[in-house]
Amino acid sequence: MKRLRDFYAKEENAALVGVPASDEQIAEAEKGLNVTFHADYVEFIKAFGGAFAGISIHAFSNGSVMGKETVVEWTEEFRQQLAETSLKEQLEDGYVISMDGSGNPVMIHSTGEVLICYLDSGETEVLASSFAELIEDQFHEW
Repeated sequence: MKRLRDFYAKEENAALVGVPASDEQIAEAEKGLNVTFHADYVEFIKAFGGAFAGISIHAFSNGSVMGKETVVEWTEEFRQQLAETSLKEQLEDGYVISMDGSGNPVMIHSTGEVLICYLDSGETEVLASSFAELIEDQFHEW
């Protein structure tokens, strides 16, 4: 978190960080999606909102270079889109925080693992055992 704070504090990185999430936004999203956000994701979005950390992490108000899609919108969209597929259970038991360059959702599962869901094959792959590990693996200061 200190590395991220130092990175976002630089004026040239201001567009990469959003508006911090409030407790109310988090509670409303968790209730609406029927999930509990993991503590490390909550810590991140309460500090930085939706922000780029080597990978775009969406929350409620994202950095201006990231797009406006929220964690709630993406989760609901993919749950609806994939309701009749093998990915249904994974998506119902997690929330979408990002997408890869091919439009495949990246989600945090209730187990805490960060998964990518491959739309073409209907398979998932573990990207990291936790959100904190994902950020540690992906974030590199320039």
